[in-house]
Amino acid sequence: MNASPHADAQAGTAPLHFVDPRRFKENAHAAVNDAHLRASFRGAMDFLQAKRASHFSEADTFEPLRHVGEAIRRYSLSRLPELLERLERNLLANGVQVHWASTPAEANAIFLAIARDAGARRLVKGKSMVSEEIELNHRMAEQGVDCLESDMGEYIVQLAGERPSHIIMPAIHKTKQQIAELFAERIPDAPYTEDVDALIAIGRRVLRNEFRDARVGVSGVNFLVAETGTLCLVENEGNGRMCTTVPDVHVAITGIEKVVERFEHVLPLFNLLTRSATGQAVTTYFNVITGPRRTGELDGPRAVHLVLLDNGRTQAWRDATFRETLQCIRCGACMNHCPVYARIGGLAYGTTYPGPIGSIISPHLLGLEPTQALPTASSLCGACAEVCPVGIPIPDLLMQLRHAARHEALPGHLPLAGQGEARDWREALAWKAWAWLSERPAWYARAIRIARALRALTPTRQAGWTAHRTPLKLAPKGLRERLPQGVRRG
Repeated sequence: MNASPHADAQAGTAPLHFVDPRRFKENAHAAVNDAHLRASFRGAMDFLQAKRASHFSEADTFEPLRHVGEAIRRYSLSRLPELLERLERNLLANGVQVHWASTPAEANAIFLAIARDAGARRLVKGKSMVSEEIELNHRMAEQGVDCLESDMGEYIVQLAGERPSHIIMPAIHKTKQQIAELFAERIPDAPYTEDVDALIAIGRRVLRNEFRDARVGVSGVNFLVAETGTLCLVENEGNGRMCTTVPDVHVAITGIEKVVERFEHVLPLFNLLTRSATGQAVTTYFNVITGPRRTGELDGPRAVHLVLLDNGRTQAWRDATFRETLQCIRCGACMNHCPVYARIGGLAYGTTYPGPIGSIISPHLLGLEPTQALPTASSLCGACAEVCPVGIPIPDLLMQLRHAARHEALPGHLPLAGQGEARDWREALAWKAWAWLSERPAWYARAIRIARALRALTPTRQAGWTAHRTPLKLAPKGLRERLPQGVRRG
């Protein structure tokens, strides 16, 4: 066993694509047959739904606030280029160094350059889904830089070598018994205990020691305020505050869509985020970061960097149909209420963002080729749209992505990355034949007569239809032939 108390977190530096989104159907099938996983997720989702409902028990409590949140996000996105430029100007005036990254590779190169300039062999991280998106831990490990997660849930999944299974509660799929075994196996001198408080204390002991020695701290950002050049970070554990104040260098990373114009716009969104995510009126910490340590201040980083990541977001932004995807404030409410997610969990998706929001944003981040099955992972019950605190019409966007996966872009429209990848030439030919016959009644009648004459030869296996249904078979007589002659003529 390695003597370093965090060295075994390097289990998380194996290639991260151990669950391939291309194998979503196989992954989902395995998850559905995992009775333990299903029971764990069902209980967790019921708990989170109840917590949220306690704050939004009446529609007249939720709807007015949601309308405000939706309006703020729509307004911010409508002025996104302008607000980003204004944000950069004010951040630079505050002493924050701003970096723009089009791709995960560019973002990781920025992190590596900052780490090397700081002489850091280790990064201590607060919770950041965007850092998961760029696979920061694994890419830095390839260059000899250790990344240690300080959020307890993220630390657990890092030790296990897994992706987070939920954007708010990364280790929600783990039981206390599994965590006890993991800590006893991976953390030197950690005793086996199933006491939750003791497990948290073990993790805290390991992590607290790392903050003192870290030269670079990493965090995410929940909201960016353009008018003041402010980074807002929401958290419950205090690790985010440690990552952003103790190390000499703080590097924040977030998507370009998180910007709002004024600080007053943050307050309704914060209200919606905390109540929708964890059922809290407020979180334990709300961090407001305006720059590095100033003359006369006793603590805080000596340098602050912000990495603004695109990674497919401009593709969603440029299309009015898909721009609403970027309204998301990453609360996870859509996951908590999704019947599909509750049965298969987050790991089956094979993407950074699972569940309904992942199914509409991952095709922009990764392209439709590897993610074409995700928009079909929905019953279209509408529960996700009902609880979304910023009014994203998720079912409508799922339908649009299903269409985009199977069809080429319309003339005058820019195609999505991987558009048409799910197109089946046999299906396309069948629909063309149907359209041709439907426009020609005489030929349609002949085709129906021929099909009825050959109905005994109807195949018993009809692609995906017969996986869960009886085969389609043409009736010996159509409705028109069955009607009385007088009614038929009428």
